[in-house]
Amino acid sequence: MFQESDYRENLSLMLSEVLHDIGVNERMMMRRKRHYMLAETMSNITYRLIDENMTEYLLGSKTEGTTTIGLDSDLDILFCNHEVNIIQDRSDWEHGKSNYLMIQDENTTPGYCFLQLLLPYEPLPVTVIPNEQHIIDRNERILCKNTKKVHIHGVVDHGPSLFSQGQHGYCDRDHVLALPCKSWPQSALGWLDRQGISRWPTIEMRRYAASTRCFVVPTGSKVSEYPELEWRISTSLAERCLMFNLNITQIRCYVLLKMILKSSLNPEGTIDISSFMCKTVLLHCIENTEPRIWKKNNLYTCLTNCLLKLHICVQNDRCSHFIIQENNLMAGKLTAETKHELSKNICDFIQNGRQQLFRIAIDDLGLRLQVKLNMVPHGIYIIQNSPETYNLSLLNSGFLYIVSNISK
Repeated sequence: MFQESDYRENLSLMLSEVLHDIGVNERMMMRRKRHYMLAETMSNITYRLIDENMTEYLLGSKTEGTTTIGLDSDLDILFCNHEVNIIQDRSDWEHGKSNYLMIQDENTTPGYCFLQLLLPYEPLPVTVIPNEQHIIDRNERILCKNTKKVHIHGVVDHGPSLFSQGQHGYCDRDHVLALPCKSWPQSALGWLDRQGISRWPTIEMRRYAASTRCFVVPTGSKVSEYPELEWRISTSLAERCLMFNLNITQIRCYVLLKMILKSSLNPEGTIDISSFMCKTVLLHCIENTEPRIWKKNNLYTCLTNCLLKLHICVQNDRCSHFIIQENNLMAGKLTAETKHELSKNICDFIQNGRQQLFRIAIDDLGLRLQVKLNMVPHGIYIIQNSPETYNLSLLNSGFLYIVSNISK
């Protein structure tokens, strides 16, 4: 019993050291947060100067500090168009804007909505189809389709987002058009009062999250009867707040989950399971475990717990969105065959965790870990990138984004 405990603690400490060496550490996380928040501010100042009624938000792994050079993450950019007003109550209608009433009924998938067009001069429904972007449904409502793309120079269609491939020294970028909601959707309000075992998120974090915007983005559910009419409700700013408040062990656990996903669970990218699902699993685990668990000498156990939770999600074909729990992120994503393959791979990793970690080639993690555990003579393996080199490389890609974005 004690030997098993000592083994896990030693493995956890060595794993934490390896992740520190490749740039997953408090100092680098803080630099990246400040860096991308500055980039976001600079871009939005530019929009104000050119009188563009848009706000840009930089989201995802690069902003959160939950990536490495080997993971090669995209930069997610959300463009919020303030010319449009999404409301749940007609008292929130605004003159001079394109107003849409958010509709969630028996025909919409949980976490999604329809957008009904209102008149420009009073908060009443439009009765005549204004253009090809709108359609009339069987209830005679004029609804907005989600098929229109925002046109941005140098980007191409990439599913619900627009994608621009990075040149040398630049990272790839995903651009998503979002429309701002006047208030938090009813389906998201329950989370503000939900309390898990850990009392996380804190009251202060929930209060801040409630003050952030929600959006709708142009994508429908895979199980919807009306996929071209549904808009997904996005709480990405609240989620960014949660990620900014994780401790370093929780961040390292998420990075490891993404490495496992990319190298072992879904190496060819053929299974429709995403890093966002891994993030959601992590957040559920944090909410429902004691805070004292999330220490660097317990990293391996935390990782195992997250994999067990992911396995349960796959088995049940259900991964509930952290904030809008009715929204099943796995709905329509996994076939019986891929579920079986994924379950088998997760079980293999849980049962043979150390050996599986040794096989991770991303950032040479497996080999670095063997060096730390004195399983490989130090003279045989020379680590090409010191922590300082990794830090500089990670930050440079973001700096190039700022320069290119402001110069356009």
